[in-house]
Amino acid sequence: MSETQANNPLHGIKLEKVVTDLVEHYGWEELAIRININCFKSDPSVKSSLKFLRKTPWARDKVEALFLETSFT
Repeated sequence: MSETQANNPLHGIKLEKVVTDLVEHYGWEELAIRININCFKSDPSVKSSLKFLRKTPWARDKVEALFLETSFT
């Protein structure tokens, strides 16, 4: 079953905002510890992270879950 957008807490929030808010809150080093992916560890940038996360659903799911746990919304 697919989740409807009405029930999606991330509806209307761009991935760029998710990554930017997490970096501002945790910093790249802490983010790499919490989510072990190279785009956060090796020469990290928002642009390179977005490129990776858009192509890698499992990593994007982890980033979005951390964003929701951190309660920016």
